[in-house]
Amino acid sequence: MGLPLLSLIVFTPAAGAVVLMFLRSEDAVRWTALGITVLDLALCIAMLVSFDQTTHEMQFTEIHPWVPTLGITYALGIDGISALFVFLTALLGWICVLASWVAIASKVKEFMVSLLVMQALMLGVFCALDLFLFYVCWEAMLIPMYLIIGVWGGDGRVYAAFKFFLYTLAGSLLFLIGVIVLYFHGGRTFDILALTGQDLPFWVQSWLFFAFLIAFAVKVPMVPVHTWLPDAHVQAPTAGSIILAGVLLKMGAYGFLRFSLPMLPEASVYYSTLMLGLSALAIVYGGLLALAQDDLKKLVAYSSISHMGFVTLGIFALNLRGLEGGVLQMFNHGVTTGALFLFVGLIYERTHTRSIADYGGLMKVAPVYTGFLALFTLSSMALPGTNSFVGELLVLSGGFAANLAAGAAAVVGALLSAAYLLGMYRRVALGPAGIGARFKISDVNAREMAAILPLAVFVLWVGLYPKPFLNIIDVSVKHLLAHVHTKGSGQ
Repeated sequence: MGLPLLSLIVFTPAAGAVVLMFLRSEDAVRWTALGITVLDLALCIAMLVSFDQTTHEMQFTEIHPWVPTLGITYALGIDGISALFVFLTALLGWICVLASWVAIASKVKEFMVSLLVMQALMLGVFCALDLFLFYVCWEAMLIPMYLIIGVWGGDGRVYAAFKFFLYTLAGSLLFLIGVIVLYFHGGRTFDILALTGQDLPFWVQSWLFFAFLIAFAVKVPMVPVHTWLPDAHVQAPTAGSIILAGVLLKMGAYGFLRFSLPMLPEASVYYSTLMLGLSALAIVYGGLLALAQDDLKKLVAYSSISHMGFVTLGIFALNLRGLEGGVLQMFNHGVTTGALFLFVGLIYERTHTRSIADYGGLMKVAPVYTGFLALFTLSSMALPGTNSFVGELLVLSGGFAANLAAGAAAVVGALLSAAYLLGMYRRVALGPAGIGARFKISDVNAREMAAILPLAVFVLWVGLYPKPFLNIIDVSVKHLLAHVHTKGSGQ
């Protein structure tokens, strides 16, 4: 196309944030933010249409000197693994704007600017081919997320924002140390592809593996560094929860795919049993925590811990079915859990309560809302015909092949998922008449439907015809797996 497509994708939201600063009308701010995010989504669709599914090589690459004396470059590129997450980030971006249309009534301009800057930095993480550039985007996105929680969150927003910031900052410091070690042991370069080709000593790989593990585990989050997540979700505004669950949690798992597996293959193979055990613990423990919740938002938040456990289980199964399932489930989780947080926000705007005990009989007063809620609930519990079924089936198949105990724990987690999700839906939509019936709340409107429908389409599209999505990731996943097994056989 002759265009720096990835730079356009990354910097369009940032440029939009600058434009917003000069607008005075709140309506103009909202419509401009929506237009910018829709334009970014259109660019991502153009990227996917032009994407070559037959190669594992990085595509749409842009490489320009930045700080030559230190080997730092402005380098962007995507493969089949990162392409899906670039698209997911742009998809959820404009949905977050729609979800905030009424919910954010104060400091609208500042909120939309924070949201767009956040989107630009997240896109930078998925597109970066330079480790320094990756780290800058990885670290900088903490600031707008901190503001979104701390300024526009609930009553406990300051505590939740500080907890989120401190946990993720601690992990990021370890990641920075790992980056410096990689730089000196990898030939004084920040080139991610060049570092992937280095043969580091096993002791260096082991040290880096655990440094990266802590940094990425906080982001996923994995047990026991998960305690920041429920507080952040409960206090964050709806858009914050959507972007947190839909994209931010994926960055930890993406770190394993982009750094731990390709750069530290011997350590990844050697410690894969440990990672399978931690993943199984997250699946079961997260499910038990979700089962005990009466707060609707906390239930969805704890379910994310369990569902992301499936992702890391698939990644460290280190076989084709598990790895493809893990990558696909990252995308599926962003769609489904993002939708569930959207639905929590919609009902909270109408009732100003998140207690499941306060709901009941919503199907009678909001049939469209409860109908779509049923779809996303069934997707979250991986019912056949929905997107999560495909990913979860692949993960279970790969998990059992890698470790029987981890596979069995995943089955227990799937049963727990069905228990807490069906229990939640029964009490919210089908139970005795609660606050919804008493106050005759309104059903979803056209704006809310515009945010819901794209997510519903992907739930059914991936569930009924996953081939296009698997085709995007297939060649890159096979190449990564071959690299890990070839290089990892040294230990």
